[in-house]
Amino acid sequence: MAENQEQATGPIATEELIGHVGAGRAFLEAAAASRMPHAWLISGPLGIGKMTLAYRMARFRLTQQDGNDLFGPSETLHMDGGNPIFHRVMAGGHGDLRIIERDVNHRTKKRRSDIIVDQIRDLSRFFTMTSAEGGWRVAIIDGADEMNPNAANALLKLLEEPPARSLLLLVCHAPGRLLPTIRSRCRHLILRPLNEADAMAVMTQQAPDMDQKDRLGLVRLAEGSPGRALAMAKEGGLEAYGELLAMLGNLPDVDFAEVHALGDRLNRANNEEAYRVWVDLLRLWLSRLARGSAAPGSWTEATSGERDLARRLTINVSLDHWVGLWEKIGSLAMRAERVNLDRKQVVINAFMALQSTARQ
Repeated sequence: MAENQEQATGPIATEELIGHVGAGRAFLEAAAASRMPHAWLISGPLGIGKMTLAYRMARFRLTQQDGNDLFGPSETLHMDGGNPIFHRVMAGGHGDLRIIERDVNHRTKKRRSDIIVDQIRDLSRFFTMTSAEGGWRVAIIDGADEMNPNAANALLKLLEEPPARSLLLLVCHAPGRLLPTIRSRCRHLILRPLNEADAMAVMTQQAPDMDQKDRLGLVRLAEGSPGRALAMAKEGGLEAYGELLAMLGNLPDVDFAEVHALGDRLNRANNEEAYRVWVDLLRLWLSRLARGSAAPGSWTEATSGERDLARRLTINVSLDHWVGLWEKIGSLAMRAERVNLDRKQVVINAFMALQSTARQ
């Protein structure tokens, strides 16, 4: 969470949520009917507005004290940035809101690969305390699917005996990784990728100075995820994607000298985010290749040459092999992050797998 208003960016500082009207309406209807579940699971792909929705839900609940809405009945989750609740949440100064996410390991000084049990135990203590302002206590777990087993079991105990006047919002990208018993104790809101028009509207909102053509290319590449598109933009996403396509252009032949150079670059200490974007771009290309080849009429190129490359690579190699490779590279990247493997080796292994698949 941002330390002050001037530094706050992203979902915590976003007033307008584009798309997902139905999810917001479902929450409001539950509140109006006084049938508010104590826990909500908000799932969907990365970067489509899940945390923005969670903050809107949290701010709405934090307006209520002793069962009354401080600002009267509401038919919308929208709250103006000048509202004192909005301001205090954005500044990190609301005593009844707790955010849980992967934190920094004080021993290694690196961000943990999962949410640990101590964080959930602290959350349980938070919920046992009296509300600082006589209203509701709200917690958001950002990346609930990243809890380790002990943390998940501790959360389950909390869900089995929910404290009064508490609201728990679980935000996750892969709900299948959660314990079924956790999922069963939550009201589930499934958010879908945005359509192109809505994704472009978000990009215009968040990156008003970006070239319109670049916006469109990033939106198509990110497949309905403005957050993903913005993350790519920071790391030169379209240029990186063009470089990737050029390296894939001669498959099954691979220039491994070029692969080693790429691995060296991405393995530098200050290039962790560029590495994450590169892995994301590779998996996006594989998913676009598979889906675009299965339904050629639906293909919208993010950059020139995509369609021709996909057509060539799927003439003799079945889509099942490419989908299998998408899963394999995703698993490889996940294992590498969890055990802190050398990023260069991930890049080399990925290209070896690409070469092997193209030779099927």
